[in-house]
Amino acid sequence: MHRPGRERPGEPVGGAGDRPDPPARADRDLRILWWVNAVDGLGSQASGLVLPLLLLELGHSPGTAGSLAGVAALTGVVLGPLVAVPADRGRRRRLMTGSAALAALTTGVLALTCLGHPALWVVVSLALTERLCAVAYEAASRGALVHLATVDELPRAAAGMQMGDQVSLIAGPALGGALFQLARPVPFLADALSYAAAALGVRAIRAPLDTPAPAPATPSGEDSGRRGRWTERFGAARAGVVTVAVSPVLRLVLVWTSTAGGALTLLFYTALFRLGADARSAALGLVLAASGAAGLLGSLVAAPLVRRFGAVRLLTLTAWLLPLPCGSLMWADAATGWGVAFAGLSLLVPMITVVLSSAAVACTPAALQSRTASVLGSVSALTAAGAPALAAVLVTAWNLRTPALLCTALFAVLAVYTQLRAPAALRAGAAAAAGTGDGRG
Repeated sequence: MHRPGRERPGEPVGGAGDRPDPPARADRDLRILWWVNAVDGLGSQASGLVLPLLLLELGHSPGTAGSLAGVAALTGVVLGPLVAVPADRGRRRRLMTGSAALAALTTGVLALTCLGHPALWVVVSLALTERLCAVAYEAASRGALVHLATVDELPRAAAGMQMGDQVSLIAGPALGGALFQLARPVPFLADALSYAAAALGVRAIRAPLDTPAPAPATPSGEDSGRRGRWTERFGAARAGVVTVAVSPVLRLVLVWTSTAGGALTLLFYTALFRLGADARSAALGLVLAASGAAGLLGSLVAAPLVRRFGAVRLLTLTAWLLPLPCGSLMWADAATGWGVAFAGLSLLVPMITVVLSSAAVACTPAALQSRTASVLGSVSALTAAGAPALAAVLVTAWNLRTPALLCTALFAVLAVYTQLRAPAALRAGAAAAAGTGDGRG
Protein backbone atom coordinates (compact mmCIF):
# COMPACT_ATOMS: atom_id res chain seq x y z
CA MET A 1 0.00 0.00 0.00
CA HIS A 2 1.55 3.51 -1.13
CA ARG A 3 0.00 6.34 1.66
CA PRO A 4 -7.31 18.67 6.42
CA GLY A 5 -5.63 21.06 4.91
CA ARG A 6 -3.85 24.27 5.66
CA GLU A 7 -1.69 24.33 2.56
CA ARG A 8 -2.57 25.96 -0.71
CA PRO A 9 -3.23 23.69 -3.71
CA GLY A 10 0.08 22.67 -5.23
CA GLU A 11 2.11 23.58 -2.15
CA PRO A 12 4.28 20.68 -0.94
CA VAL A 13 3.92 19.40 2.59
CA GLY A 14 7.39 20.60 3.47
CA GLY A 15 9.17 22.24 6.31
CA ALA A 16 9.58 25.91 6.93
CA GLY A 17 12.76 26.02 4.87
CA ASP A 18 11.17 24.54 1.73
CA ARG A 19 10.13 26.84 -1.06
CA PRO A 20 6.57 26.09 -2.23
CA ASP A 21 6.42 24.93 -5.83
CA PRO A 22 3.88 26.46 -8.21
CA PRO A 23 0.77 24.29 -8.66
CA ALA A 24 1.69 23.39 -12.24
CA ARG A 25 5.17 22.22 -11.27
CA ALA A 26 3.89 20.25 -8.28
CA ASP A 27 1.29 18.52 -10.47
CA ARG A 28 3.95 17.79 -13.11
CA ASP A 29 6.21 16.13 -10.55
CA LEU A 30 3.35 14.06 -9.15
CA ARG A 31 2.41 12.85 -12.63
CA ILE A 32 6.02 11.87 -13.28
CA LEU A 33 6.00 9.79 -10.09
CA TRP A 34 2.76 8.12 -11.23
CA TRP A 35 4.27 7.23 -14.60
CA VAL A 36 7.51 6.04 -13.02
CA ASN A 37 5.53 3.77 -10.68
CA ALA A 38 3.41 2.38 -13.52
CA VAL A 39 6.31 1.75 -15.92
CA ASP A 40 8.47 0.19 -13.22
CA GLY A 41 5.60 -2.04 -12.08
CA LEU A 42 4.81 -3.10 -15.65
CA GLY A 43 8.39 -4.22 -16.26
CA SER A 44 8.63 -6.01 -12.93
CA GLN A 45 5.35 -7.87 -13.46
CA ALA A 46 6.41 -8.89 -16.97
CA SER A 47 9.79 -10.32 -15.94
CA GLY A 48 8.51 -11.70 -12.62
CA LEU A 49 6.08 -13.97 -14.45
CA VAL A 50 8.67 -15.41 -16.84
CA LEU A 51 11.52 -16.00 -14.37
CA PRO A 52 9.97 -19.27 -13.11
CA LEU A 53 9.24 -20.21 -16.74
CA LEU A 54 12.88 -19.57 -17.61
CA LEU A 55 14.07 -21.87 -14.82
CA LEU A 56 11.67 -24.60 -15.91
CA GLU A 57 12.75 -24.25 -19.53
CA LEU A 58 16.39 -24.58 -18.43
CA GLY A 59 15.53 -27.94 -16.89
CA HIS A 60 15.19 -26.99 -13.21
CA SER A 61 12.42 -28.26 -10.94
CA PRO A 62 9.33 -26.33 -9.78
CA GLY A 63 10.78 -26.55 -6.26
CA THR A 64 13.84 -24.58 -7.39
CA ALA A 65 11.65 -21.88 -8.92
CA GLY A 66 9.51 -21.72 -5.78
CA SER A 67 12.54 -21.54 -3.50
CA LEU A 68 13.99 -18.64 -5.49
CA ALA A 69 10.67 -16.80 -5.25
CA GLY A 70 10.57 -17.35 -1.48
CA VAL A 71 14.13 -16.13 -0.94
CA ALA A 72 13.47 -13.08 -3.12
CA ALA A 73 10.38 -12.22 -1.08
CA LEU A 74 12.24 -12.51 2.22
CA THR A 75 14.95 -10.11 1.04
CA GLY A 76 12.38 -7.33 1.23
CA VAL A 77 11.69 -8.10 4.87
CA VAL A 78 15.40 -7.89 5.73
CA LEU A 79 16.67 -5.15 3.43
CA GLY A 80 13.74 -2.73 3.45
CA PRO A 81 14.20 -1.40 7.01
CA LEU A 82 17.98 -1.09 6.48
CA VAL A 83 17.57 1.04 3.36
CA ALA A 84 14.83 3.12 4.97
CA VAL A 85 17.23 4.87 7.38
CA PRO A 86 19.51 6.52 4.78
CA ALA A 87 16.47 7.20 2.58
CA ASP A 88 14.90 9.21 5.39
CA ARG A 89 18.20 11.01 6.03
CA GLY A 90 18.94 12.85 2.84
CA ARG A 91 19.72 10.07 0.34
CA ARG A 92 16.27 9.22 -1.06
CA ARG A 93 16.81 10.51 -4.59
CA ARG A 94 20.30 8.97 -4.84
CA LEU A 95 19.04 5.60 -3.58
CA MET A 96 16.11 5.62 -5.99
CA THR A 97 18.16 6.54 -9.06
CA GLY A 98 21.16 4.39 -8.13
CA SER A 99 19.19 1.25 -7.32
CA ALA A 100 17.05 1.63 -10.47
CA ALA A 101 20.16 2.10 -12.63
CA LEU A 102 21.89 -0.93 -11.08
CA ALA A 103 18.73 -3.00 -11.52
CA ALA A 104 18.63 -1.96 -15.20
CA LEU A 105 22.23 -3.11 -15.64
CA THR A 106 21.66 -6.40 -13.82
CA THR A 107 18.46 -7.22 -15.72
CA GLY A 108 20.17 -6.31 -18.99
CA VAL A 109 22.98 -8.75 -18.21
CA LEU A 110 20.37 -11.41 -17.38
CA ALA A 111 18.78 -10.81 -20.79
CA LEU A 112 22.16 -11.34 -22.47
CA THR A 113 22.80 -14.59 -20.59
CA CYS A 114 19.43 -15.88 -21.78
CA LEU A 115 20.82 -15.96 -25.32
CA GLY A 116 22.65 -19.12 -24.26
CA HIS A 117 22.09 -21.73 -21.56
CA PRO A 118 23.14 -19.99 -18.32
CA ALA A 119 24.08 -21.94 -15.21
CA LEU A 120 21.67 -21.88 -12.29
CA TRP A 121 24.04 -19.87 -10.08
CA VAL A 122 24.26 -17.16 -12.75
CA VAL A 123 20.49 -16.81 -13.03
CA VAL A 124 20.01 -16.90 -9.26
CA SER A 125 22.78 -14.34 -8.62
CA LEU A 126 21.45 -11.89 -11.18
CA ALA A 127 17.81 -12.40 -10.13
CA LEU A 128 18.59 -11.84 -6.44
CA THR A 129 20.71 -8.78 -7.23
CA GLU A 130 17.81 -7.33 -9.20
CA ARG A 131 15.46 -8.12 -6.31
CA LEU A 132 17.75 -6.40 -3.82
CA CYS A 133 17.88 -3.31 -6.05
CA ALA A 134 14.09 -3.36 -6.44
CA VAL A 135 13.60 -3.61 -2.67
CA ALA A 136 16.03 -0.72 -2.12
CA TYR A 137 14.16 1.37 -4.69
CA GLU A 138 10.76 0.58 -3.15
CA ALA A 139 11.95 1.34 0.39
CA ALA A 140 13.43 4.68 -0.67
CA SER A 141 10.43 5.65 -2.79
CA ARG A 142 7.96 5.24 0.09
CA GLY A 143 8.79 8.69 1.43
CA ALA A 144 8.58 10.53 -1.90
CA LEU A 145 4.82 11.04 -2.08
CA VAL A 146 4.67 13.37 0.92
CA HIS A 147 7.02 15.82 -0.83
CA LEU A 148 4.84 16.04 -3.95
CA ALA A 149 1.30 16.48 -2.62
CA THR A 150 -0.49 18.55 -0.03
CA VAL A 151 -2.41 16.86 2.76
CA ASP A 152 -5.65 17.58 0.89
CA GLU A 153 -4.24 16.02 -2.29
CA LEU A 154 -2.92 12.82 -0.68
CA PRO A 155 -6.01 10.66 -1.50
CA ARG A 156 -5.73 11.68 -5.16
CA ALA A 157 -1.97 11.12 -5.13
CA ALA A 158 -2.33 7.69 -3.51
CA ALA A 159 -5.10 6.77 -5.98
CA GLY A 160 -2.76 7.61 -8.87
CA MET A 161 -0.13 5.27 -7.47
CA GLN A 162 -2.75 2.57 -6.96
CA MET A 163 -3.94 2.93 -10.57
CA GLY A 164 -0.41 2.35 -11.80
CA ASP A 165 -0.17 -0.77 -9.66
CA GLN A 166 -3.45 -2.12 -11.03
CA VAL A 167 -2.52 -1.43 -14.67
CA SER A 168 0.78 -3.25 -14.21
CA LEU A 169 -1.01 -6.19 -12.57
CA ILE A 170 -3.41 -6.44 -15.51
CA ALA A 171 -1.02 -5.87 -18.41
CA GLY A 172 2.32 -7.05 -16.96
CA PRO A 173 1.80 -10.84 -16.90
CA ALA A 174 0.20 -10.84 -20.36
CA LEU A 175 3.02 -8.70 -21.73
CA GLY A 176 5.66 -10.90 -20.13
CA GLY A 177 4.11 -14.07 -21.55
CA ALA A 178 3.86 -12.58 -25.04
CA LEU A 179 7.46 -11.31 -24.99
CA PHE A 180 8.72 -14.65 -23.67
CA GLN A 181 7.11 -16.34 -26.67
CA LEU A 182 9.10 -14.06 -28.97
CA ALA A 183 12.43 -14.86 -27.32
CA ARG A 184 13.68 -15.64 -23.82
CA PRO A 185 15.71 -12.43 -23.37
CA VAL A 186 12.98 -10.00 -24.47
CA PRO A 187 10.94 -9.68 -21.22
CA PHE A 188 14.12 -9.13 -19.21
CA LEU A 189 15.28 -6.53 -21.71
CA ALA A 190 11.89 -4.80 -21.33
CA ASP A 191 12.32 -4.82 -17.55
CA ALA A 192 15.81 -3.32 -17.90
CA LEU A 193 14.37 -0.51 -20.03
CA SER A 194 11.62 0.10 -17.45
CA TYR A 195 14.25 0.44 -14.70
CA ALA A 196 16.24 2.88 -16.84
CA ALA A 197 13.07 4.90 -17.46
CA ALA A 198 12.39 4.93 -13.70
CA ALA A 199 15.89 6.25 -12.95
CA LEU A 200 15.49 9.01 -15.55
CA GLY A 201 12.01 9.83 -14.29
CA VAL A 202 13.18 10.27 -10.71
CA ARG A 203 15.97 12.54 -11.95
CA ALA A 204 13.36 14.60 -13.83
CA ILE A 205 11.36 15.37 -10.66
CA ARG A 206 12.25 18.93 -9.68
CA ALA A 207 10.77 19.04 -6.21
CA PRO A 208 13.12 18.14 -3.33
CA LEU A 209 12.60 14.52 -2.33
CA ASP A 210 15.05 14.41 0.55
CA THR A 211 14.60 15.30 4.18
CA PRO A 212 17.72 17.14 5.43
CA ALA A 213 20.05 14.75 7.24
CA PRO A 214 20.61 15.44 10.95
CA ALA A 215 23.94 16.84 12.04
CA PRO A 216 26.37 14.08 13.02
CA ALA A 217 27.18 13.65 16.69
CA THR A 218 30.58 14.83 17.89
CA PRO A 219 32.33 11.90 19.63
CA SER A 220 34.65 12.42 22.59
CA GLY A 221 36.95 9.57 21.55
CA GLU A 222 37.39 6.87 18.91
CA ASP A 223 35.79 4.01 20.90
CA SER A 224 33.00 6.11 22.28
CA GLY A 225 32.46 7.52 18.79
CA ARG A 226 32.07 4.00 17.38
CA ARG A 227 29.66 2.99 20.10
CA GLY A 228 27.78 6.24 19.65
CA ARG A 229 27.42 5.68 15.91
CA TRP A 230 26.06 2.14 16.36
CA THR A 231 23.72 3.32 19.10
CA GLU A 232 22.50 6.14 16.88
CA ARG A 233 21.94 3.78 13.92
CA PHE A 234 20.01 1.33 16.07
CA GLY A 235 17.92 4.16 17.46
CA ALA A 236 17.24 5.45 13.97
CA ALA A 237 16.03 2.03 12.80
CA ARG A 238 13.99 1.56 15.99
CA ALA A 239 12.24 4.90 15.46
CA GLY A 240 10.07 3.41 12.72
CA VAL A 241 8.81 0.65 15.01
CA VAL A 242 8.11 3.12 17.80
CA THR A 243 6.25 5.48 15.46
CA VAL A 244 3.96 2.67 14.29
CA ALA A 245 3.40 1.49 17.86
CA VAL A 246 2.32 4.88 19.23
CA SER A 247 0.23 6.06 16.26
CA PRO A 248 -3.47 5.03 16.20
CA VAL A 249 -3.58 5.47 12.42
CA LEU A 250 -0.48 3.39 11.76
CA ARG A 251 -1.71 0.67 14.12
CA LEU A 252 -4.96 0.61 12.12
CA VAL A 253 -2.97 0.36 8.89
CA LEU A 254 -0.80 -2.40 10.36
CA VAL A 255 -3.83 -4.48 11.34
CA TRP A 256 -5.39 -4.02 7.91
CA THR A 257 -2.29 -4.66 5.78
CA SER A 258 -1.19 -7.72 7.71
CA THR A 259 -4.63 -9.34 8.09
CA ALA A 260 -6.15 -8.45 4.73
CA GLY A 261 -2.88 -9.04 2.86
CA GLY A 262 -2.54 -12.53 4.32
CA ALA A 263 -6.21 -13.32 3.64
CA LEU A 264 -6.04 -12.21 0.01
CA THR A 265 -2.85 -14.22 -0.57
CA LEU A 266 -4.54 -17.23 0.99
CA LEU A 267 -7.51 -16.82 -1.36
CA PHE A 268 -5.24 -16.43 -4.39
CA TYR A 269 -3.43 -19.71 -3.71
CA THR A 270 -6.75 -21.43 -3.04
CA ALA A 271 -7.89 -20.27 -6.48
CA LEU A 272 -4.61 -21.53 -7.92
CA PHE A 273 -5.16 -24.99 -6.38
CA ARG A 274 -8.78 -25.09 -7.57
CA LEU A 275 -8.48 -23.62 -11.06
CA GLY A 276 -4.92 -24.69 -11.80
CA ALA A 277 -6.14 -28.27 -12.06
CA ASP A 278 -8.89 -27.21 -14.46
CA ALA A 279 -8.45 -28.62 -17.95
CA ARG A 280 -9.21 -25.18 -19.27
CA SER A 281 -5.86 -23.51 -18.66
CA ALA A 282 -7.41 -20.08 -19.26
CA ALA A 283 -9.61 -20.34 -16.15
CA LEU A 284 -7.17 -18.75 -13.72
CA GLY A 285 -6.19 -16.13 -16.28
CA LEU A 286 -9.83 -15.08 -16.65
CA VAL A 287 -10.18 -14.75 -12.87
CA LEU A 288 -7.03 -12.61 -12.65
CA ALA A 289 -8.12 -10.46 -15.59
CA ALA A 290 -11.53 -9.83 -14.01
CA SER A 291 -10.00 -8.97 -10.64
CA GLY A 292 -7.43 -6.69 -12.26
CA ALA A 293 -10.07 -4.77 -14.21
CA ALA A 294 -12.21 -4.39 -11.08
CA GLY A 295 -9.16 -3.21 -9.12
CA LEU A 296 -8.47 -0.56 -11.74
CA LEU A 297 -12.07 0.65 -11.50
CA GLY A 298 -11.79 0.77 -7.71
CA SER A 299 -8.63 2.86 -7.98
CA LEU A 300 -10.30 5.29 -10.38
CA VAL A 301 -13.30 5.96 -8.13
CA ALA A 302 -11.47 5.89 -4.77
CA ALA A 303 -10.43 9.54 -4.57
CA PRO A 304 -13.85 10.93 -5.67
CA LEU A 305 -15.56 8.67 -3.14
CA VAL A 306 -13.27 9.89 -0.36
CA ARG A 307 -14.26 13.47 -1.22
CA ARG A 308 -17.96 12.59 -1.37
CA PHE A 309 -18.36 10.35 1.68
CA GLY A 310 -15.30 11.13 3.79
CA ALA A 311 -12.49 8.76 4.75
CA VAL A 312 -14.16 7.28 7.86
CA ARG A 313 -17.49 6.51 6.20
CA LEU A 314 -15.91 5.03 3.06
CA LEU A 315 -13.49 2.87 5.06
CA THR A 316 -16.24 1.57 7.35
CA LEU A 317 -18.64 0.85 4.48
CA THR A 318 -16.07 -1.04 2.39
CA ALA A 319 -14.94 -2.99 5.46
CA TRP A 320 -18.49 -4.28 6.00
CA LEU A 321 -18.90 -5.10 2.29
CA LEU A 322 -15.72 -7.21 2.01
CA PRO A 323 -17.15 -10.36 3.69
CA LEU A 324 -19.89 -10.58 1.02
CA PRO A 325 -17.78 -11.45 -2.06
CA CYS A 326 -15.40 -13.46 0.11
CA GLY A 327 -18.26 -15.52 1.56
CA SER A 328 -19.64 -16.22 -1.92
CA LEU A 329 -16.48 -18.26 -2.62
CA MET A 330 -17.83 -20.97 -0.33
CA TRP A 331 -20.42 -21.77 -3.02
CA ALA A 332 -18.25 -21.04 -6.09
CA ASP A 333 -17.25 -24.04 -8.18
CA ALA A 334 -16.62 -22.79 -11.71
CA ALA A 335 -14.22 -20.08 -12.86
CA THR A 336 -17.15 -17.69 -13.34
CA GLY A 337 -18.04 -17.74 -9.65
CA TRP A 338 -14.42 -17.27 -8.61
CA GLY A 339 -14.02 -14.44 -11.12
CA VAL A 340 -17.10 -12.57 -9.84
CA ALA A 341 -16.03 -12.97 -6.22
CA PHE A 342 -12.44 -11.88 -6.88
CA ALA A 343 -13.71 -8.91 -8.89
CA GLY A 344 -15.84 -7.85 -5.93
CA LEU A 345 -12.86 -8.08 -3.58
CA SER A 346 -10.59 -6.25 -6.02
CA LEU A 347 -13.13 -3.46 -6.47
CA LEU A 348 -13.27 -2.76 -2.72
CA VAL A 349 -9.63 -3.24 -1.67
CA PRO A 350 -8.19 -0.24 -3.60
CA MET A 351 -10.67 2.08 -1.87
CA ILE A 352 -9.42 0.85 1.50
CA THR A 353 -5.82 1.15 0.32
CA VAL A 354 -6.25 4.77 -0.78
CA VAL A 355 -7.89 5.79 2.52
CA LEU A 356 -5.31 4.07 4.70
CA SER A 357 -2.20 4.98 2.70
CA SER A 358 -3.11 8.66 2.43
CA ALA A 359 -3.93 8.79 6.16
CA ALA A 360 -0.61 7.09 7.00
CA VAL A 361 1.40 9.51 4.87
CA ALA A 362 -0.47 12.52 6.28
CA CYS A 363 0.17 11.67 9.94
CA THR A 364 3.82 10.56 9.61
CA PRO A 365 6.65 13.13 9.70
CA ALA A 366 8.65 13.26 6.46
CA ALA A 367 11.81 12.25 8.33
CA LEU A 368 10.19 8.89 9.23
CA GLN A 369 8.22 8.08 6.08
CA SER A 370 10.42 5.29 4.70
CA ARG A 371 11.09 3.72 8.09
CA THR A 372 7.44 3.47 9.12
CA ALA A 373 6.43 2.22 5.66
CA SER A 374 9.16 -0.43 5.81
CA VAL A 375 7.88 -1.65 9.18
CA LEU A 376 4.35 -1.93 7.77
CA GLY A 377 5.61 -3.64 4.61
CA SER A 378 7.79 -6.12 6.49
CA VAL A 379 4.99 -7.24 8.80
CA SER A 380 2.62 -7.58 5.84
CA ALA A 381 5.21 -9.59 3.88
CA LEU A 382 5.77 -11.95 6.80
CA THR A 383 2.03 -12.53 7.12
CA ALA A 384 1.63 -13.20 3.41
CA ALA A 385 4.68 -15.49 3.33
CA GLY A 386 2.88 -18.21 5.28
CA ALA A 387 -0.34 -18.01 3.26
CA PRO A 388 0.62 -20.47 0.47
CA ALA A 389 1.53 -23.23 2.94
CA LEU A 390 -1.60 -22.54 5.01
CA ALA A 391 -3.77 -22.74 1.88
CA ALA A 392 -2.25 -26.12 1.02
CA VAL A 393 -2.86 -27.44 4.54
CA LEU A 394 -6.47 -26.22 4.68
CA VAL A 395 -7.32 -27.57 1.23
CA THR A 396 -5.65 -30.92 1.93
CA ALA A 397 -6.97 -31.44 5.47
CA TRP A 398 -10.48 -30.14 4.78
CA ASN A 399 -11.67 -28.77 1.42
CA LEU A 400 -11.57 -25.75 -0.89
CA ARG A 401 -14.33 -24.00 1.06
CA THR A 402 -12.31 -23.88 4.30
CA PRO A 403 -9.96 -21.02 3.29
CA ALA A 404 -12.94 -18.97 2.08
CA LEU A 405 -14.72 -19.55 5.41
CA LEU A 406 -11.62 -18.54 7.37
CA CYS A 407 -11.07 -15.38 5.29
CA THR A 408 -14.74 -14.39 5.56
CA ALA A 409 -14.47 -14.63 9.34
CA LEU A 410 -11.25 -12.56 9.29
CA PHE A 411 -12.90 -9.85 7.16
CA ALA A 412 -15.91 -9.79 9.49
CA VAL A 413 -13.61 -9.30 12.49
CA LEU A 414 -11.79 -6.54 10.58
CA ALA A 415 -15.13 -4.84 9.90
CA VAL A 416 -16.00 -4.85 13.61
CA TYR A 417 -12.51 -3.59 14.48
CA THR A 418 -12.81 -0.82 11.88
CA GLN A 419 -16.25 0.22 13.14
CA LEU A 420 -14.86 0.56 16.66
CA ARG A 421 -11.40 1.98 16.00
CA ALA A 422 -11.34 3.81 12.67
CA PRO A 423 -13.26 7.01 13.59
CA ALA A 424 -11.05 7.85 16.57
CA ALA A 425 -7.87 6.72 14.79
CA LEU A 426 -8.47 8.82 11.68
CA ARG A 427 -9.39 11.85 13.80
CA ALA A 428 -6.16 11.38 15.74
CA GLY A 429 -4.32 11.10 12.42
CA ALA A 430 -5.82 14.35 11.16
CA ALA A 431 -4.72 16.04 14.39
CA ALA A 432 -1.22 14.59 14.02
CA ALA A 433 -1.05 15.82 10.43
CA ALA A 434 -2.05 19.30 11.58
CA GLY A 435 0.63 19.20 14.26
CA THR A 436 3.47 17.89 12.07
CA GLY A 437 2.70 19.62 8.80
CA ASP A 438 5.13 22.43 9.46
CA GLY A 439 7.84 20.02 10.39
CA ARG A 440 7.96 18.11 7.11
CA GLY A 441 10.42 18.45 4.34
